[in-house]
Amino acid sequence: MDFAAAFTRDPQAAPYPVRCDASAAAVFAVLAAVLALTVDDGRPPDALGWALLLAAHVPLAWRRRAPMPVLLAMVACVVPYHALDYMHLAPIPASMTALYTVASTGRPRRTLFVGLSVTSVTLTIQVFVNPHEMVELLRVSGWVIAMLVFGASIRLYRQLVAGVVERAEREAERKVAEERLRIARDLHDLLAHSITLIGVQTSVAAHVLVADPDRLDREALVKALDGITETCREARSEVRTTLDVLRATPEGPLPDLASLPDLVRTSGADLTVRTGSAKVPAAVGAAAYRIVQESLTNAVRHGSPGADLSVDVGLEKDVLTVRVTNGGSAPGGTGGSGYGILGMRERARSVGGTLSAGPRDGGGFEVAAELPLPGREVTV
Repeated sequence: MDFAAAFTRDPQAAPYPVRCDASAAAVFAVLAAVLALTVDDGRPPDALGWALLLAAHVPLAWRRRAPMPVLLAMVACVVPYHALDYMHLAPIPASMTALYTVASTGRPRRTLFVGLSVTSVTLTIQVFVNPHEMVELLRVSGWVIAMLVFGASIRLYRQLVAGVVERAEREAERKVAEERLRIARDLHDLLAHSITLIGVQTSVAAHVLVADPDRLDREALVKALDGITETCREARSEVRTTLDVLRATPEGPLPDLASLPDLVRTSGADLTVRTGSAKVPAAVGAAAYRIVQESLTNAVRHGSPGADLSVDVGLEKDVLTVRVTNGGSAPGGTGGSGYGILGMRERARSVGGTLSAGPRDGGGFEVAAELPLPGREVTV
C-alpha cells in the first residue's frame, strides 16, 4: 500500500470506498473485542455492552461517504456504552477514526464545532462516571483534540499538494503551448521560404521553355531545375528535423548562423557575417536564422525583379544585429496575411530582442533586428 498516496489523495475520491471502509470496520471491531476481553478499564461488557460496542463499528463502512452522519451514529452508540462504564478503551480506535475522517474532509469551522461538541460530551460522561479521575479526563480530551488537529493537518496537506500539482500541470501546459508555437513558427518559416523559392525557380524554368523554344537555354533550365531539387531536399530535411522534435524531446537541433550561407545562396542575396569568434547561444542563432529566412521569403515574394538583396549579421557589444535589405521597391511588402512580420517580431521577442520592418528612405524595404546575447563568451 502506498501510504504517501493515501495521505495526499482525496479520501472521498478513492476507489471502492465502502468496501475498503467495511473491511477496516471489521478489523476495528475485532480489535475492540480483544481490548474488551483483555483490558481492565471498566466492567466487562454484557449482552447490551457487546451490542452497543459492535453496533458502533457498523457505520464506519460509510465514513468517507458521509463523515458527519457516521460520527453521529457512533456517538449514539458510544455515549451509552461509556455511560454504563463498560471497558472504555475498546471503542476508542473506531471513535478516533471517525473524528479523523470528519476533520480531514470538512472545513475548519465544522472541525472546530465537532471538537467542542465531542469534548463537551466526553467531559460530561467522564464527570459522571469517574469524577475523581482528573488525569483520565485530561488524557481523553487530549486524544480528541490531537486526532482533530491531525485530521485538519492532513486536509491542509492535501490542499497544498493539490495546489502544487495544479500549478505543475499549468506550467506543463504552458510549456507545451510554447513548444507548439515554436514548431508552428518553424514550419511556417520553412515551408513559406521553400515554396516561394520553388515557385520562383519554376517560373524561371517555364519562362525558359516558352520564351524562345527554337533557342532553348538548356543551361538556365537545368540550373532552375537543380535549384528546385536542392530546395526540396533542404525542405524535406528540415521538416524531418522538426518532426523528430515532435516525436522525441522538446529540444531539437536548431538552425544557427553557420547555416546562413546555404540559406542565402538559394535566394541570390549577398551575405556579410561580422560575428568573429563570438559564441552565439543556440536560441539566439535560431532566431536570427528564422528572421533572415522569413525576410528573404518576403523579399522574393513581394520585391521587384532583379532587386539587390543583402544580409548583414554583426555583433555590437552584447547585441547580435540582423539586417536584411531589399534594394528594390516593395509595394506588396506589407501585404499578405501579416503573419510573416508578426512571426519575426515574436522570434525576436522570444530571446529578449526587438525587430523593426518597413520601407527604406532611399527606396526598398528593410528588416532590422537586435538580439541580446546573455552571458556571451568569446573563444580564443
